[in-house]
Amino acid sequence: MTRRPQNFSLSDLDARARDIFKDIVEAFLTTGQPVGSRSLALESGLSLSPATIRNTMSELTRMGLLSSPHVSAGRIPTHRGLRLFVDGLLQIDDLGDDQKALTAQLKGKSSEREALLTQASSLLAGLAGGAGLVLTPTEKSPFESAITHVEFVALDDGQALVVLVYADGRVENRVMPRLEGLPPAALERAGDFLSARLKGRKLGEARQDILADIESGRAALDLAASKLIEQGFADWAGHVRGQSVRRRLIIRGQSHLLDNVEAQADIERIQMLFDDLERKEDLIALLDQTQQANGVKIFIGTENPLFSLSDHSVVIAPYHNSQQQIIGALGVIAPTRINYARVIPMVDYTAQLIGRLIGPK
Repeated sequence: MTRRPQNFSLSDLDARARDIFKDIVEAFLTTGQPVGSRSLALESGLSLSPATIRNTMSELTRMGLLSSPHVSAGRIPTHRGLRLFVDGLLQIDDLGDDQKALTAQLKGKSSEREALLTQASSLLAGLAGGAGLVLTPTEKSPFESAITHVEFVALDDGQALVVLVYADGRVENRVMPRLEGLPPAALERAGDFLSARLKGRKLGEARQDILADIESGRAALDLAASKLIEQGFADWAGHVRGQSVRRRLIIRGQSHLLDNVEAQADIERIQMLFDDLERKEDLIALLDQTQQANGVKIFIGTENPLFSLSDHSVVIAPYHNSQQQIIGALGVIAPTRINYARVIPMVDYTAQLIGRLIGPK
C-alpha cells in the first residue's frame, strides 16, 4: 500500500480509523503501555473484531501516527499522532477542585511576588506530574519607566549609590563607580539637576536632551557634576543592554520526572533532560515564544528542539498585566504521555490567575 502524505488532517481518516486512533491514544495516555488489538476490541466498545482493529492499526502505523516499540507489542502514538490527537480529538477537562486549590494556595502568597511565583511553579509540578516552570516578569530599566527623583550618595571604596524613585512608587538602588576626588556637593548638584529635568519623564526620553545641555554648557553644572551624570547614563545604558533587564526562571519538581523510570534508556533520556534544564537561557528563549501565541502553546516531543531527544512535552502560557501586556510565562515539562486534557486548562488558568495577582503591581 502506498504511504500517505505526511501532512494531513483528521479528514484523511474515516470514522472507524478516527475512533480506533482516539481509543488507542487515550488508553496509552492513561496506562503508558502499548495498546493491542485484542484488548482494544474488548474494552473500546467499538464492536469490531481484533482482525479489523489490527488492519486499521497497521494503516495508522503506515501513516506515521502509531508505532510499535517491539515486534510483537501493541501500538503507541508517535509524536505526530499525539499532535493530531491534541489538535483535533482532545476533550478538555473541567478543572473543578484543581482550580479551587490553585486559587486558594496562590492567593495566600499574593503579597510577595517571589513567593507567589515559586509556589505557582511547585503547584504546577505537583498537579501535572512534571517540572513546573515560571519565567518572572522583566525587571524594568530606568530608560523604560518615568522617574520622579534621583539622588546620589557617596559610599566607601570609590563608589556611589544612585537612588531612583519611579512614578509608580518603586524605589531602585544602584551602585556605580564614583570619580576620584568627587566632592559630596557635586553628588547633590547632580541629583537635584536630574530630578528637576526629568519631571516624571523616562530617562530614555530625556537622555539626549540632558546630555546635549551638558555638552553645550546650558546645564549650568560644574565639571564634576557633569561627569557624574554622563557616567551614570553610560552605566544605565550598559544595564539596559542586558545586565539589569533580566528575568529569572523558577524551576520546581524536577524529581517528578524520575517517576516511573524503568529502562536504562529512560534514565539516559532523563539525564539529557536535566542537562537541558541547566541551560536556562535556552529555556527562557523557549518560553519567550509564548509572546507570539494566544493562550496555551504546546510542544510535543521532537517539535521542541531543546528537548527533542528526551521524549518530553512542554505546555506553556503567557501571563499578562492589567493592560494585557505579556509580562512573563509559565508551564510544565512532563513525559509526552502527559494528561493533556487536564494540564492544558490548568496551565491556562494558572497564567490568568498569576496575571490577576501580580499584573497590576
